[in-house]
Amino acid sequence: MMTGRHREAFYSMLLLLAALIWGVAFVAQSIGAEHVGPFTFLSLRSWLGAAALLPLILIRGHAREKETAVSKEAHREKRGVLLTGSLITGFFLFAASAAQQIGIAQTTAGKSGFITAMYVVLVPVLSVLAGKRPPRRIWLCVVLSVCGLYLLCVRDGFRIGRGDLWTLACAFLFAFQIMFIARYAHRVDAVQLTCLEFVFEAFFATVCMLLWERSTTAEAVRAALPAILYAGIFSSGVGYTLQTLGEREVSPPVASLAMCMESVFSALAGWLILREALSLRELSGCALMILSIVVAQLGDINLQPLFLRFQTIFCGGGEKK
Repeated sequence: MMTGRHREAFYSMLLLLAALIWGVAFVAQSIGAEHVGPFTFLSLRSWLGAAALLPLILIRGHAREKETAVSKEAHREKRGVLLTGSLITGFFLFAASAAQQIGIAQTTAGKSGFITAMYVVLVPVLSVLAGKRPPRRIWLCVVLSVCGLYLLCVRDGFRIGRGDLWTLACAFLFAFQIMFIARYAHRVDAVQLTCLEFVFEAFFATVCMLLWERSTTAEAVRAALPAILYAGIFSSGVGYTLQTLGEREVSPPVASLAMCMESVFSALAGWLILREALSLRELSGCALMILSIVVAQLGDINLQPLFLRFQTIFCGGGEKK
């Protein structure tokens, strides 16, 4: 049996592994974008993601049947909430993922990962629309992230790449998707919600694929297949399962910080696998964005003991007697 501290460390490592899988997925998406259109890639990835979660749903459902008995009326109501929630979140997930896939074909995997991570700052800002007041530190995060985006994306003459704009739109859409997930996740089974979310995402992507990407050849799909398999099975199926396991045992601030490392892993994966390079200016932008993400997720932590410790070490601390 693991102690509490060792248990939290173990599950934190699971979340870091999920972040690593998601970070490398940006490379897979970049490779896939070279061979097939965004809707083809997204359609196949989403169907695979839904299929990867089915075994987990069956196992969890079988165990739950032995534990509880739910009335038909309550089951029908819960099923309605599940379908509504998965339809809404599936639409926003489709829109966000499509914007991301379109953008990654016109920018680098590393930059895409950092810009996508902006949803961590955007979620509390957009919560103002729902009547909630975000903490004051969020506005500092907004300023830091905007400065980081400027250094990362804006070229001479105040030009910003189309791929960066698509990815920024993706971050906004992911923020709405996360807000709706928060609204429905506590009312239904989270794994079932995510699986159906993938199904609706796949449906929307398939419709768009049939409308605008019918010229995609079998050879192109075969060339993109390794990337599609990784994004579908590992990024969607395995990554989400690790997230579910990890968040059961790790506090939300620690979990969020661990998962936000996907932006760092995406830059490292782009450098190692695709040989993408970031200039000093772009690295400075990445640093500011990381800082904004970390500050956004720290929560209302009492920093007074830290300052007192700093004063004791560097200033002698306390009054002289």
